[in-house]
Amino acid sequence: MTARWVLAVDSGGSGLRTALADASNPARADSVESREPVRTGDGGIDAGHLLAQLLPMARTLLDRAGGGTVSAVAIGAAGMATLGDRLRAELPTALAESLGVRRLALAADAVTAYAGALGQRPGAVVAAGTGMIAMGTDLTAWHRADGWGHLLGDCGGGAWIGRAGLEAALRAHDGRRGGSAALLARMESVFGPAQEMPGVLYPRPDRPAVLASFAPEVGRCAAQGDAVSASILAGAARHIAEATEAVCPSAAEAPGGCEVALTGGLFKLGDPLLVPLRSELSGQLPHARPVPAAGDPLAGAVLLAAALATDSLRLPRHPTLLHVPTEQGS
Repeated sequence: MTARWVLAVDSGGSGLRTALADASNPARADSVESREPVRTGDGGIDAGHLLAQLLPMARTLLDRAGGGTVSAVAIGAAGMATLGDRLRAELPTALAESLGVRRLALAADAVTAYAGALGQRPGAVVAAGTGMIAMGTDLTAWHRADGWGHLLGDCGGGAWIGRAGLEAALRAHDGRRGGSAALLARMESVFGPAQEMPGVLYPRPDRPAVLASFAPEVGRCAAQGDAVSASILAGAARHIAEATEAVCPSAAEAPGGCEVALTGGLFKLGDPLLVPLRSELSGQLPHARPVPAAGDPLAGAVLLAAALATDSLRLPRHPTLLHVPTEQGS
C-alpha cells in the first residue's frame, strides 16, 4: 500500500525543522533540520526564505522515503499570528505549484506546541522558554494568555526570571533590600563586574535570550537555599498559573478535569520551579489535571498535517492561530 505522505515544519528562533510521515502512522517520522532561522522583515516572516530552505528539505525526505507525493503540509512558525501575512498570502500557491499540495495548515508555534503536547483534546498548554505563553481550547475556540514579549509580558518565562535574578544581584551590589549575594556572585562569574552590566546587556540585539540565560543560575541558587532566588521562582510560578487559569476550559466545559501540559526548556529548571508551580496550579485551578506533554511542536505539526490528510482535524480554525486556506481533496 502506497504511503500517504504528510510534511510538517517547525520554524523558530534556532532554525527550521522539517519532518515527513505517513498520515496513517504519524508517530513515525523522518526529519531534517537547518540551523538558519527564517528571516523576518518589514513585511513579516519572509515566505521566500522559508521556501528556499523547506523545498530542498522536502525533496531530501521524499528521496529517503523512496519517492511519492505529499498530501498535506502543516507549518508552525514563531510569530505566525502577528507576522504571518506573507506566509498566508504566498504559501498556498507556492506549495501547490512546487509540491502539488492542496491541503495546508499555517499555525502559530503555540498551536503546534499545543497539538504536540495534548493532541486534539481540550485543555491548556503552557509553552515556556525565553518567553511564556498559555494556550487553551474547548475545541470550539482558542484562548491565549500572555506571550507579549519580554518588555510587555512573558511573565514567569526565562527572560522574566533572568531579569529578576540580575536585578536582585545588582540590589546586593548596591546594598539595597531584596538583594542576593549568591546571585551577585553568579552574575559576576557569568557576565563580569556589576558596574559593567549595562554595557554587557543594553547594546545586545538578543537581550531576551541573554536575560533568559541567567534563569538556570536563579534555579541553582534556589536549589542551594537562596531565599531571594526561591522567591523569584515562586513569583514565576504564580504568573504561569494565572496565565493557565485564564485559558483553561472551565469545570463545566471539562467535567473530567482540565488537562494541563507544560512544554519548553524553562521547565528543565526542575523542582525549584515545578514545586511552587504545582502548588499554584492546585490553588488557582482545582479542576486542573496535570499531564505530561506527549511531544514537541514538530510532533504537533505532524499531527496537524496528518489530521488534514485524513479529514480528522478537530482543533478550531482561526484566521491567524490556525489558518487552513484550502481543504479540498488532495
